[in-house]
Amino acid sequence: MSEIKNELMEVENNNLDSFNNFLSGLQDEMCGLSLNFDRIKIPSGGLLAFQVPGDDPQRPDIVAELEGVIVDHYPINAYWKSKFTGQNGKPDCSSLDGIHGIGDPGGLCSGCPMNQYGENGKDCKNMHQIYLLRKGECLPVLLSLPPTSIKHLADYIGKRLLSKGLSYTDVVTRITLKQATSSKGITYSEAQFAVIERLNPEQKVKMAKYKSGIKPITRMADVIEGETKTQNEESVI
Repeated sequence: MSEIKNELMEVENNNLDSFNNFLSGLQDEMCGLSLNFDRIKIPSGGLLAFQVPGDDPQRPDIVAELEGVIVDHYPINAYWKSKFTGQNGKPDCSSLDGIHGIGDPGGLCSGCPMNQYGENGKDCKNMHQIYLLRKGECLPVLLSLPPTSIKHLADYIGKRLLSKGLSYTDVVTRITLKQATSSKGITYSEAQFAVIERLNPEQKVKMAKYKSGIKPITRMADVIEGETKTQNEESVI
């Protein structure tokens, strides 16, 4: 085992109790309020490093990989009527579960014409949110996956974890980036997932408790607000 792996496991083992105590206090103090988590996005243009928020908001840390325990994940959709002008703006329709859209047009996402494939992909932007609890942190970071990375997450959870009787909270996960090129010659980055370490039985119980405590908070977070109508990477395939 590498020194980094052992350090991470030690922190998980020693601090999970304090993390869970922190969550209990957080739920009481944040009653009715949403929490903005530090956000990480897959870089554009095929870059192979993440920009991670640090102590200085103007100077994010540049890292080649992310390590931690996935404590929650779910799909979201967003649709903007107007063209992207380079500024943030709330979508006209959004879904925090990938199933039901709220706004215009709203309704079931599966039957919505904006969520169907056309020549240029979909008008609705499909994404997937991952909350990753990193070493020594009390709150997870939010990693937003574009469509081209979602398939890798599905394979990881389904083939590498569930098929072996593991939950995503049972392991420490490493997330890296791989460069890919579409049939149209567009270079982009895809997220890759791998197991670093399995948690021991005691850690699994504590991490499952942390997941239960953080989930009501992650599901209340405004994850749509920071998204913009950039090119849907689904269209580059």
